[in-house]
Amino acid sequence: MIMFFIETGLMQSLLIFFVRSWRDGDEWSRVWDMESAIDRILFSEAEIRGRLDELGAVITEDLRGKQLTAVVILHGGMILMADLLRRIQLPLKMDSLAVQSYHGGTESSGVLTFGNGMPDVRDRHVLLLDDILDTGRTLVGVREKLLTEGGAAGVSSCVLLSKRKNRAKEIEPDYVGFVMDDEFVVGYGLDYEGRFRNLPFIGVLDPSKLDGEEGE
Repeated sequence: MIMFFIETGLMQSLLIFFVRSWRDGDEWSRVWDMESAIDRILFSEAEIRGRLDELGAVITEDLRGKQLTAVVILHGGMILMADLLRRIQLPLKMDSLAVQSYHGGTESSGVLTFGNGMPDVRDRHVLLLDDILDTGRTLVGVREKLLTEGGAAGVSSCVLLSKRKNRAKEIEPDYVGFVMDDEFVVGYGLDYEGRFRNLPFIGVLDPSKLDGEEGE
């Protein structure tokens, strides 16, 4: 009798799940569709976690004693910020800066659009976090803005990924997670038209496998 109720409850839960999936546009299949658009995994979830452990330890030692504010470039760096800052054993403040350079494409447009106000970083040392270093325009532009308009005492930059390529603006980040070839990647905060940010790994996107649905 007990087993009957357990099995019945399980069946009800499964039925509710599938009904909700169908009602909400078959979200379960969308997850599989999302992963099917990945040509190959470049950095696994385990590799990312291990590298963040190393970065957190180094940054903790390097920035010890500074009045520290971590500023993340939205939206791509949010997951990096959440995971990395828990590994930095220092008192700090957190803030964000909305900057857009891709504008829906797979290559940086070269035009920076700032979407929110300047963080309060005057006389503080900024740890600037971004998902990827591509042309260099975003990192250089934000760094200059924090120093000149924000009045930051100094800026250290950390990117999860750095592409091997000739950059429009030359800059060397203070901290780099991984160096990669010039490919378009998604996952772990990186997106294509608002999609794929929630993948736990970083993978190379195959645009030919996209289903044509636009991201929000």
